[in-house]
Order: sequence, then C-alpha cells, then structure tokens
Amino acid sequence: MDWTLFHAVNSTVATRDWLEDPTTALADAIVPLYALATVGLWFLARPYGPARWKLASASALVAAAVALLANQAISHLWERPRPFTTHTALTHVLGARTTDPSFPSDHAAAAFAIAFAVFAFSRRAGAAFLAVAALIGLSRIALGMHYPTDVLAGLLVGLASATLVTRAGRPWVSRLVGLVSRVSDPLLRPVWGGMRRVASSLRVFP
Repeated sequence: MDWTLFHAVNSTVATRDWLEDPTTALADAIVPLYALATVGLWFLARPYGPARWKLASASALVAAAVALLANQAISHLWERPRPFTTHTALTHVLGARTTDPSFPSDHAAAAFAIAFAVFAFSRRAGAAFLAVAALIGLSRIALGMHYPTDVLAGLLVGLASATLVTRAGRPWVSRLVGLVSRVSDPLLRPVWGGMRRVASSLRVFP
C-alpha cells in the first residue's frame, strides 16, 4: 500500500511536464518561505505589547528543533532506505539525492511541528501553516524522496513535539521570549512608529 501510493504520486508528477515543473519550483521555494513566515510571526507582535505572536514564533522554532532531534533518534532505530535506493528503476528522483534514512521525513516533522505550535496560539494562522505543511509533505513524495508513511510519521513526530513545547515547555519558551524581546523591542519600536505614521497619513489622504 505504501509503495502503491508513493508510486502513484511520484509517477503522476514525473511523467507530466505541466505538473513536474510547478512541483519542483514549489518544492524549492516553499521551505525557505515557510521558515521566513515562522520567523516573521515574531514581528507581528507590537514592541512592549502582548507576546502571543512572539510565543507562537519561538514555540514553533523550538518545536521544529525538538522534532528533528526526535527524528535522529528514530532513524537510528530503523534506518529505512529511501525509495530511490530500494526501487531504483521505478522511482523518478526530482530533487537532490541524500543518504539520510527515509523514516521519518525531516521536512514533514519540522513543518508540522511548526504548524501545530502556531495552531496552539492561533487557529486561523495555524490552519494556514498546516495547509502549507501538508504541501511540503506531499512534495516530498512527489519528488521521490519519501514514502507516504515517512510523511505520516513526520506529522506525528511534529504533533508530539509541538504539544511538548507548547504545554510542558511553555514556561521556558516564555523566558526565552522575554530575553530576546529585551533586544528586539527597542530595535523594532521605531519601525512600528514609522508604520503607524504611514497608516495615519493614508487614512488622511485616501
């Protein structure tokens, strides 16, 4: 079943130029943009104001790190070969090959850890992050890098990591946010002031 689903997605994308080119372009761009969006949540918080978005950003980044560490431990217990190693002739590799174990997917684990952590602070933003995380996971199958169960395992690792960080780890993350805010808030305050002046002028001169 795992191979059947993998082969159906991978071969469908790889044998159709109108799917292959957008998929590879999306896969190249989506991960760095997703990381930038995660960091960008920090800047949604008004300097010296409520810390919800800062907590969301910091929790997401810490959860992603926890998920990647957990993946390392799991992959040492079961070093599952990549699909292109096991099924060399039948797998279409649309990205850079790697020798890392296939199970679980690092991309999926980190992406879903971020998404579930954000969801703990905002359902609307979290839903958007979850949708992108799903695209990242699907892209790993389409590119020939992971089986569907690798991505599913990454999702579960991400969920567990986000739950651990946003619940048990929240006091420590809050302290971290407080320390970083001492540096970032003085730097961002003039930027926010400038944005407010621009917004006020736009209301006066529509």
